[in-house]
Amino acid sequence: MHPNPAFRAEEISRHIAFARDRGFGVLAVSTDAAPLISHVPFLLSEDGVVAELHLVRSNPIVRLLKAPQAARIAVLGPDSYVSPDWYEVSDQVPTWNYVAVHLIGVLELRLAEEMRDLLDRQSAFFEERLRPKPPWHSSKMEGDALERMMRMILPCRMQVEDIQGTWKLNQNKPDDVRMRAAEQVGTFGIGSEVQALQALMRAVEPSGK
Repeated sequence: MHPNPAFRAEEISRHIAFARDRGFGVLAVSTDAAPLISHVPFLLSEDGVVAELHLVRSNPIVRLLKAPQAARIAVLGPDSYVSPDWYEVSDQVPTWNYVAVHLIGVLELRLAEEMRDLLDRQSAFFEERLRPKPPWHSSKMEGDALERMMRMILPCRMQVEDIQGTWKLNQNKPDDVRMRAAEQVGTFGIGSEVQALQALMRAVEPSGK
């Protein structure tokens, strides 16, 4: 996480809400060599204490989970390159604005029998947003097809022990400077969800208030 406290002043409740809503992140588990990485959808409890996810049985991380493992889920939000010219003040350097929340804790395998329940809860969480489409449910699958899929994946649970977040939105710049950069980010930004990032930059509480 970025060490500048200006970018790490958000309440933990905002980190939790962001990670819950996003529901997708980069799972990292340490090894003697390079860390193992998987991109995973997850469910985060309302209090941010438990993250639930599933992994394919052939995933190398599963082999590590013969015993619980320290793990981290990095949840990424909008981001963009910021040109120093956009500030319209001298002696500035390029930077990259972004939002990221890390869930840190202990990951363990759960019983295979729990997979169906997790699948249904996880799909319901996202299907609810697709209205007016009738929500998909695992009951729509043929029994044999569902059973074959269930045998390929395993449920996991991470007990979250720490939540850290970076909201790098040019809070370290004067308000007028930040707003000028935000104007350009929404039109010319290079990254992902640049208009969402623009809105977050504009919503930063003015300095001195």
